[in-house]
Amino acid sequence: MRSVVDLLANVYRGELVESIHYGQIAVVDKNGKKIAEAGNSRQITYWRSAAKPFQTLPVIFSGAAEKYGITDEELAVMAASHNGEEEHVRTVQGILDKIGLDEAALLCGIHPPYHEPTARLIYQQGKEPLRLHNNCSGKHAGLLTISKYYGWSLDDYDQPGHPVQRLILKTIAEITGYPEEKILLGVDGCGVVVFGLPLEKMAYAYARLANPDSLPQAYQEAARRITSSMEKYPQMVSGTDTFNTDLMKVTGDKLVAKSGAEGIFCVGVHGQMGVALKIADGNSRAVPPVTMETLSQLGLLDDKELKQLEKYHHPEVINNHQAKVGTIEPTFKLKML
Repeated sequence: MRSVVDLLANVYRGELVESIHYGQIAVVDKNGKKIAEAGNSRQITYWRSAAKPFQTLPVIFSGAAEKYGITDEELAVMAASHNGEEEHVRTVQGILDKIGLDEAALLCGIHPPYHEPTARLIYQQGKEPLRLHNNCSGKHAGLLTISKYYGWSLDDYDQPGHPVQRLILKTIAEITGYPEEKILLGVDGCGVVVFGLPLEKMAYAYARLANPDSLPQAYQEAARRITSSMEKYPQMVSGTDTFNTDLMKVTGDKLVAKSGAEGIFCVGVHGQMGVALKIADGNSRAVPPVTMETLSQLGLLDDKELKQLEKYHHPEVINNHQAKVGTIEPTFKLKML
């Protein structure tokens, strides 16, 4: 499919546009009707970590969450791309304790915490980061929880042919309305399966997630609980001073949102619609202003919310002296359909 993109954001240094970001946006209602778009909303791309709420649903509808006493806070971190802060590490460890496993069972790999003060503290203490600090450790704990519940093997749950991955693929196909055989499978940064499908199908899935009455009966209660958990514990979903967390904190129970690598961001709005966007060059710096402008044009944020989130709508470009030297400005108009 030929890629069609729109100019979504300009990066100014002084009065000069120094860089630009192109991309696509899809806005879809819970019935699958496309409401608005920018660029080609049918563009196929990887869902990356914005798929995590759907990868977490089987923890709930399988009965595993009930059996192991998984809390809402723990469900939120399963759907997270967390900062590796102390509360994130503690919560993931709590999941592993409940299912009788230790950190070594996590196949997510190791990287330093995204939260710089936490990473600095580990360094100052002469320690090394753990698998628990990986931003996907919660998702992996969720995959282990499902596998432990069903008695599936635990040492290869990251492989495409593993029953847990097949279950998730089936779930995603049914919720997005996109056939399993058409979903492209790749390998995510943390080693598990990542799903390639049209942007408009991602938006549709988020519309249904936020409006679970539109889902098949088997998924409705699980969708209600995962959205409620993420909205109740937005700090778990990302972390301190992050757009994903702050957007949900400010908007309360109005919407559920999840970021993904390479410039993916998805939003489900209760009682209304789903939004999915992709920054073509994969640079996440354009995600907050483009998301904010999209929500603003759709009339989904009130004046108070726009003011509280202003730093994300028109982010400042800061130099090494912590001086403002420019801004990132959204520069598109949604095509209403």
